[in-house]
Amino acid sequence: MKSIVVLISGSGSNLQAILDACAAGFIAGRVSAVISNKASAYGLTRASDAGVATAVLDHKAFADRAAYDAAMCQLIDSYQPDLVVLAGFMRILTPEFVAHYHGRLLNIHPSLLPKYQGLNTHQRAIDAGDDEHGCSVHFVTAELDGGPVVLQARVPIFAGDTAEDVAARVHEQEHQIYPLVVRWFCQDRLQQQGDKALLDGLVLSEYGYADDRDEK
Repeated sequence: MKSIVVLISGSGSNLQAILDACAAGFIAGRVSAVISNKASAYGLTRASDAGVATAVLDHKAFADRAAYDAAMCQLIDSYQPDLVVLAGFMRILTPEFVAHYHGRLLNIHPSLLPKYQGLNTHQRAIDAGDDEHGCSVHFVTAELDGGPVVLQARVPIFAGDTAEDVAARVHEQEHQIYPLVVRWFCQDRLQQQGDKALLDGLVLSEYGYADDRDEK
């Protein structure tokens, strides 16, 4: 059974989806620890309620990002994880941190990557006049939101939608696809090789598994 460490900064709704999937046996793994850079993160309560160890490492207590990430690596490694999952961890990671967890570091981003890397993705999609938006689970590389995509889910954008309307649809899909990708990893079906993601030994498209863009 794989050991999973989850990093959070906020409410932890994706963490909850993963905890639930582990409890149901959908994921052949267990969340060994939940770590946050903010003591106020509600996700820590979710973890405690599930009987999972928690820790807080406040980034404000460190001189720079490199010192913080080095300490974070030490803390994470104390739980001997097979996989590190970023679930709303609002920190830009150093290349050294990313290299340390190469091939076992996943993130979920609220856009159809490579579109809308960074913040405010829902409003940016609305402002661009897009008729669809979504989320992407990807391996993490040193490029912000630039690692190989494993799986995406799309949602419609309707006339008159606010960013909050779109976010609600996206969150619903996030809670479906993130546990699925973690499941694949824990089944030893998912790998990262360089700038590519492989599922069952097959290289995935730049948009991840089940990409049907060529069919449109």
